Amino acid sequence: MIKVLFVCLGNICRSPSAEAVFNALIEKNGLGSELQCDSAGTAAYHAGEPADFRMKQFAKKRGYRLTSISRPFNTKVDFDRFDYIIGMDNQNVRDLKALARNETDRNKIFLMTDFCFSDKYDSVPDPYYGDDADFGLVIDILEDACAGLFRKLRQS
Repeated sequence: MIKVLFVCLGNICRSPSAEAVFNALIEKNGLGSELQCDSAGTAAYHAGEPADFRMKQFAKKRGYRLTSISRPFNTKVDFDRFDYIIGMDNQNVRDLKALARNETDRNKIFLMTDFCFSDKYDSVPDPYYGDDADFGLVIDILEDACAGLFRKLRQS
C-alpha cells in the first residue's frame, strides 16, 4: 500500500481539500486497498477542528466532502508511516525538510504542484484570508495536481 500525506500550514483549507480530491480518485478507481491518504498541518493552530467552512462549501460544490479533523504533522510517526509527504507551498516544503530526521525523510517530501499537468502554478495558495475566487482556485489546482499524482503512483 502506498500512503500519501498532504500538508499545509493549519490543515483546514488546502491539505484537507487535497485529501478529499485524492480520496475521490481512489474511490472512483476502486483502489482503496492500494492507496491511502491523510492530511496534516505544520502548525497546530487548528488542531481538533474540522476544515474551514468556506473551503467545505467550495469543495461540496465540486462534489468533494471534507471530513478530516485538523492535526499537526507528527515527526515521530509521519515520516515512517507515509511514502509521500506533499507540501502545498514552498514554505510548507521548507518546514517539512527542517523537521526531517535524515535523507530518507527528505526524499519523501514533494511540492503539490510538481504533480500538475499544467505549469501555470508553482504552489497551492492559501485561501484563508482571500475571497471566494481563491477557494475555487485551490480546488482547480488540487484537481490538476491530484490527477498527476494519481497517474504517477499508478505508473510506479
